[in-house]
Amino acid sequence: MPVTSPAPLWKNFLVFLLPMMASNILQSLFGTINNVYLGQMIGVDALAAVTVFFPVMFAFIALVMGLSTGASVLIGQAFGAGDHVKVKAVAGTTLGIALSFAAVIALFGSLFAGDLVVALGTPPNILDEATAYARVSMIFMPLTFAVILVTAMMRGVGDTITPLLALVVYTLIGLVVTPVMIAGPLGLPRLGVASAAWASVASSILTLLWLHFHLRARSHALAFDREFLRAMRPDGRLLRLVLRIGIPASLSMMVMSVAELVLLGLVNGYGSDATAAYGAVGQVMSYVQFPALSIAISVSIFGAQAIGRGQGSQIGAIVGTGLQMNLWLTGGLAVLGYLFSPGLMALFITEPAVLELAQGLLHIVLWSTVLFGMATVFSGAMRSGGTVWAPLAISSFAILAVEIPSAIFLSRHIGIEGVWAAYPIAFCTMFLLQMSYYLLVWRKRTAARLV
Repeated sequence: MPVTSPAPLWKNFLVFLLPMMASNILQSLFGTINNVYLGQMIGVDALAAVTVFFPVMFAFIALVMGLSTGASVLIGQAFGAGDHVKVKAVAGTTLGIALSFAAVIALFGSLFAGDLVVALGTPPNILDEATAYARVSMIFMPLTFAVILVTAMMRGVGDTITPLLALVVYTLIGLVVTPVMIAGPLGLPRLGVASAAWASVASSILTLLWLHFHLRARSHALAFDREFLRAMRPDGRLLRLVLRIGIPASLSMMVMSVAELVLLGLVNGYGSDATAAYGAVGQVMSYVQFPALSIAISVSIFGAQAIGRGQGSQIGAIVGTGLQMNLWLTGGLAVLGYLFSPGLMALFITEPAVLELAQGLLHIVLWSTVLFGMATVFSGAMRSGGTVWAPLAISSFAILAVEIPSAIFLSRHIGIEGVWAAYPIAFCTMFLLQMSYYLLVWRKRTAARLV
């Protein structure tokens, strides 16, 4: 596995990191292509119907990603210590509680999907389609949770290749099944917007089956054997540890989501051109941030495995490698973004005035993704030892007390550019505070195994 290999740390880091980055990019592309199917084969109302359910879906995904973060850290520590029984105990407990929660969502969705969609203020002309999509998505939420959790937890044992292969399987199935469902399979009635949800169900089932046979054939540490299935009866102590790390991770995602909604509200006040520019810049930013987020996860897993082996002193080298990777990979993408900004913006925008606006906004914010990545390296290192509330407090402060007020103040004085100037201000604050807490407080502590 990556941390125990005799190869230089930066090489191990890349071996672990690159497949994870590819997975993130592939997942994002899959979502984009799925929306293209809906928009081109059904129409703009189809996109609107799916978009209605997005805030709810994001909340569910934030929860399961938080659980996966907590589980991955604990699995990393147990795996680093060579305790494979504990690895499966943590994974089984996490999957068991996640499926229990997903079952509640499924029951709620089967009974109240229509009421939920109405409560979201869905326009009447897309109410039926949005309800159908939401109902199918919620009823089969256990499958969605299982795919996300199982693939994410594999990172804890140093495996990023299998999750990438699983996502390739999932994507290929979805790209074939979605248009077939939309067109009407074998002469059956067309399923409309719900086609995308049903295609996701098919992809999830087949991907989980592929994972089952693939992991068993390779005697993988997270293979679905009897020991794993027995561990799915939640262990109270392990569950508390998973939640202790996972809940702050979920809250961090939700804080960022709330902030984006506030900033989007400010942008919308400048008209549809500004909103279009916001969407285009956001698309480019999301791809540039993929390395930063992946590097943070890598630092967390490498650090957890080092702590599990009783070699917490290696965390300093892991952090240094993460910072260098962030400088080269995230910084490199940022440079490419500046060099090719006209072409990148032209992928989304055709009107010259809006294109010029979007390019100017991208230039304001793009460089600060490096600072964001540096901040997440320090928070990822602290998370590897189970320290989660302080990094969450720092990130929340930077977003809620710095970014949002800065955006409001600057937008009133310099216009829409002020909204985007708030990002570098917040990221700089986040970087300085996370680094200071890591160097002055956390590094002086002894990182001990939690499991």
